[in-house]
Amino acid sequence: MKSTIDLESLEIFRAVVDAGSFTAAGGVLNKDKAHVSRVVSRLEKRLGVQLLKRSTRRLNITEIGRDFYERACGILAALEETEASIAHAQGEPRGVLRVTAGAEFGPMRVNYWIAEYLKRYPEVRVEADFSDRIVDVIHEGIDVAIRVGPLVDSELSVRPLGEIRYGLYASPAYAHTRGEPKSLKALAQHSLIMFAPRGKPVWPMVRGKEREDVTLEALCVINNNLAARELAADGLGIALLPHFQAAPQLAQKRLTRVLEDWERVPVSVSALFTSSRYMTPKVRAFVDLAIVDFKNSDSNLQ
Repeated sequence: MKSTIDLESLEIFRAVVDAGSFTAAGGVLNKDKAHVSRVVSRLEKRLGVQLLKRSTRRLNITEIGRDFYERACGILAALEETEASIAHAQGEPRGVLRVTAGAEFGPMRVNYWIAEYLKRYPEVRVEADFSDRIVDVIHEGIDVAIRVGPLVDSELSVRPLGEIRYGLYASPAYAHTRGEPKSLKALAQHSLIMFAPRGKPVWPMVRGKEREDVTLEALCVINNNLAARELAADGLGIALLPHFQAAPQLAQKRLTRVLEDWERVPVSVSALFTSSRYMTPKVRAFVDLAIVDFKNSDSNLQ
């Protein structure tokens, strides 16, 4: 039997499931709630099954509705990939680029990439989400996610961008008053400001092929590197900071580097995007810009 299911029905049904209501889906698609509801009802009548259970408070997807949703997503993804292929052939980035990054790394570095990107590609708009929440790249429609640190296995494609390197920093006043440590062991005699998002703070330090984990009692344990930087710049102690975050205070002589032959084990930075045989022009251009910045920027993230 020839199918009469149109693409609008698939798109609307996917939006309703993703958004959780007819009203929210209408807002996403810029369509009124009544139209969205009619399209889903017409789709159920066409299929002869109930896809959604409706109540006054919420919508629940049925088992067969879930199966249809997965198949609809696959069909729409294939069509979107075909459209992307045509755009790829044209080569010029255009449309909306949706980017997500961490609450610290986003404003400090990704924001610079966005600024340069918008200057170079006038046909593109950017929507950025800088937060530390776990973003569902696929279901939230994210084009590229910038992740710092080890990655968990996923269906997403990954492109390494570079590494963040770290050093030990203190204010010139602190270094003058307390003296600079001559070894990692000497850090035990100093006030330390240690970053630790969770658990016991550890500084995994390397010098060439040597490695030593610093697990000393800290004057302050904090879960934000920018806050640690400010405490160090105010003369309260020694902090282990990303070089790019310390660079502005270093230039202003609010910070100085100590124990320069030791640094933290570098942390990788990666770009994640939906799996496909290629990146769309808008994603490729953004990722390429980020890679070049890692290599050539003044701070060099090192």
